Amino acid sequence: MSTGDLTPPELALSSLGLDVDPALDASVSATLVAVEEALRVHVASADPLVAEAARHLADAGGKRLRPMLVALAAQFGDPARPDLIDAANVVELTHLATLYHDDVMDEAPVRRSAPSANARWGNSVAILVGDYLFAQAAELAARLGTEAVHLQAQTFSRLVHGQIAETVGPRDRDPIEHYLQVIADKTGSLIATAARFGGLFSGASTEVTEALAGYGEKIGLVFQLSDDLLDIASESIQSGKTPGTDLREGVPTLPVLYALAGDDADPAAVRLRELLSAGPITDDALHTEALTLLRESAAMKQARETVRGYAEEARARLAPLPEGDAKRAMEALCDYIADRTN
Repeated sequence: MSTGDLTPPELALSSLGLDVDPALDASVSATLVAVEEALRVHVASADPLVAEAARHLADAGGKRLRPMLVALAAQFGDPARPDLIDAANVVELTHLATLYHDDVMDEAPVRRSAPSANARWGNSVAILVGDYLFAQAAELAARLGTEAVHLQAQTFSRLVHGQIAETVGPRDRDPIEHYLQVIADKTGSLIATAARFGGLFSGASTEVTEALAGYGEKIGLVFQLSDDLLDIASESIQSGKTPGTDLREGVPTLPVLYALAGDDADPAAVRLRELLSAGPITDDALHTEALTLLRESAAMKQARETVRGYAEEARARLAPLPEGDAKRAMEALCDYIADRTN
């Protein structure tokens, strides 16, 4: 998707179906359009191969949740401050860089309905392009000052720790506790930084900025967990991949972990544990059976309750914020993300 293809409704809170104040929606949309235009500049390179590969995922689109949170959090200060565009690009470039590395580690052939960078150019180029995007994010952070550099470095450290933990597995740790910590580090950390940047670079107070960061951490958990649930619950490619992909690849998401940890003697629960304990479910008939059982299981209900619990925790973090359209939009975002798995 080129910059010319972008129109404000595609980069707005209202595009999510949220009932928000039109002036707020227009402000967030204007910031996101500017972020998108700047993103094309920051992924550019004098080397044609690097330029094409670095632009690959940016052109494929995406939810742009992190820049949206920067723009929304900025409503608690001055949302017109120019540093916010660079701040939003720091978090989005960092996010894009992690996707290049994740796809190499996961040997993923597709990302955002297009061939992954590693499938198209090979693992070495994909890794190095991810490094290039990290470098671009660091350069932007340096423009914003030492605090931004420090926060981006802390966030990057959490991202790496989360990836390492996911790679080596829970070891002696409870698998569910381990899984939730991985999500907190791999997803919650960067979304928390996006919300913090919005407060910090709009000039919001320290109390407001800390509340925004706490909200971002929790809404990041809601976002990732609901994506995992969509992979099971959706009958379409709403989650961005074919439903049941995680089951087919043996990825132990929260509903699977709850099912495996259960001791229900109900025949359906016993059969589900039997199917899931075998690892990746590649046989089409067994995959369909497992997906059907999981959708109707107590584990799926428990996972939805967990998602709703984190959504309420995110909402609670908003308590110190002044009442108004921006706070109501953040509350609505909690419900939107949590409820999309139903």
